Amino acid sequence: MSVWRYALRIGVVLSCLSGAGLGAAVPARAAAGFATELSGLPDEFTAGDRVETLSAVVSRSDGGGCVKVRWSMLLGVQGLRLDQVKIDRVEESGSFPLEIRAEGDVARLTDRELDPGTLCPGRTVTARYRVAFADDVVRGRVSFAAEAYDEDLRLLARQTATRQVVGEKAEATPSAATPEPSESSAEPTAPATAPSDAAEATPSDEAVVELPPPGAAGRPVAQAGGFGVVQAAFLLGGLLLFLGAGLLVRLRHLLRPVKGAGDDPGLAFERPGPRQRWR
Repeated sequence: MSVWRYALRIGVVLSCLSGAGLGAAVPARAAAGFATELSGLPDEFTAGDRVETLSAVVSRSDGGGCVKVRWSMLLGVQGLRLDQVKIDRVEESGSFPLEIRAEGDVARLTDRELDPGTLCPGRTVTARYRVAFADDVVRGRVSFAAEAYDEDLRLLARQTATRQVVGEKAEATPSAATPEPSESSAEPTAPATAPSDAAEATPSDEAVVELPPPGAAGRPVAQAGGFGVVQAAFLLGGLLLFLGAGLLVRLRHLLRPVKGAGDDPGLAFERPGPRQRWR
């Protein structure tokens, strides 16, 4: 029974350590005294080679000390795919390294390093993102959620925004449906769009996606990679589980009774020798 009791204790310790690692990766709520704003957003995005630069600014008003900031951008799409979006985190020195995780229509872009700036009362820290969309996008919606974290992955502040994405082919679709004028009506000032344009407005799943040039917007959002906090927690849990299993096997081996020992509780060299009588 003692072997199973030790095994139960080891399992409880491993579960607590794994849960602590996962809990540290996702903070619960935003801290008080911090605020984040999104600026530079257009009224609507235009698909193609047009690049928009949006900024996320975090400030502190509680009078506390200075902290370092790590930015994370949550990106969601509707009516288009993630691989039709290109977004890049930029600083004055150039492109900033990101860890990208994509699942379904949502992607999270987290800074691999802390922001070069320092957040203090009366000072702000800004993150800039360059965003562009593939030229085969017809119409859709994109949402942004800028989140600022401190060094301990504590959520400081969060701000969201949603915008429409319109392509050139979406603008050509209504004109293609305009009926032809009759002979008695006046001649139109502009010729109607050819039916072939309407056929091109319908995207095909088999078509090759032509993204903007690499220097224009950055990297595809759907490209996920990197080694994050969650993977490290699972790796630590697996390592501890392996060590616990080895300890359990060793403990069971030590508690196994020695065969052939009989009723003699001690070994030969442990038994006392015969007493000698004094002469």
